Amino acid sequence: MLARALVPAVVLTSAALLTGCQDAETAAADSAPAAQLTGAGTSPNPITGEGIPNPNPNRVGSWATLPEGREWGSTAGIAIDPTDGHIWAYERCASGSAGGPGVNCDSNPVDPIFKFDRNTGEILANFGAGVFVTPHGIHVDQEGNVWVTDFAGNEEGTKGHQVHKFSPEGELLLSLGVAGQPGNGPDNFNQPNDVIVAPDGSILVADGHSGQGMTNQDAIDEGLEEGLTARVVKFSPEGEFLLEWGEIGTEHGQFRTPHALAFDSQDRLWVADRGNHRIEIYDQEGNYLESRYQYGRISDVFITEDDRVYAIDSESNRLQHINWSNGVRIGQVDRDYIEGFIPPWESDSRPGHGVAGEGVAVDADGNVYVAEGPASLADAGSAFTKYEVAQ
Repeated sequence: MLARALVPAVVLTSAALLTGCQDAETAAADSAPAAQLTGAGTSPNPITGEGIPNPNPNRVGSWATLPEGREWGSTAGIAIDPTDGHIWAYERCASGSAGGPGVNCDSNPVDPIFKFDRNTGEILANFGAGVFVTPHGIHVDQEGNVWVTDFAGNEEGTKGHQVHKFSPEGELLLSLGVAGQPGNGPDNFNQPNDVIVAPDGSILVADGHSGQGMTNQDAIDEGLEEGLTARVVKFSPEGEFLLEWGEIGTEHGQFRTPHALAFDSQDRLWVADRGNHRIEIYDQEGNYLESRYQYGRISDVFITEDDRVYAIDSESNRLQHINWSNGVRIGQVDRDYIEGFIPPWESDSRPGHGVAGEGVAVDADGNVYVAEGPASLADAGSAFTKYEVAQ
């Protein structure tokens, strides 16, 4: 695979800040909807969200149900069931703001995986106890099977660093990776972030969470020497290793934490490269196609059937991706331009940037569901927030 351009992340970010705004303003003047140019009287700004309409202004907190006696923990994943349109998600067994230090799904082995009625928040299914340490990515395939990654290991080295496939009823059907044994070979994962099933049934896993904190070449070199990963790994439908691409770095074909995966209608794979503040787009053989830079420091990306892109930024702050606001940025797959923005909570914990969740999903009616991560759980009050479409 050949990279089209070899550009350091710092340069990429700076260029995105400058040319991104210019591109947005030019596009707005040429062809943007009139509504996007009204309101505050400012040009649309993808960095702050100013001048960009919010299509989902009605925020519904504490939307989903939690079993009696349990506390909400943090999360990073939420998905739509393609068979009935309801919501699959997980919470980390009271870890994070609610659970305190040392709490995870190994020390508190309750059922972390939920299916919620998208209209009422009622629990339709709940399973997965005893399998996980820290769930991270979630995906529901076309048959309704639920895939969840476990990106951390326990002290005993008996759980974690795996990808698990469950039936809709909670039966464990398949596990990829060696339990509790991180690595960068074909049979191991090292902090797997997300998983997705391709249209042909092959399985793709985004592996490696550590690169996002490597902010200079020495740190990258040290991470590579330690065998840390930042790659996409592809398996057959039966779980046999096929190929992989990527490593820690800033060039196209490299990543600093491939945090989330999505397919568009052209069957192209979108990778949220969080540490490099971009989305990288590939074919299913790992060939680089193009990038997007106006969606922020992306934790998750969801693409609707009509190719509308929803990307959530939960990580921008005064020390990383300076000046960018958190929130959900919305655009189309065919160009790098933001046409909708769901703003974050204003919070003393992240002044000037706000706080937003880590996972995002969109139902058939255009309602947006957000999975609240460690940074946003305390402000949100529960693990899942719903943003209803404007009436």
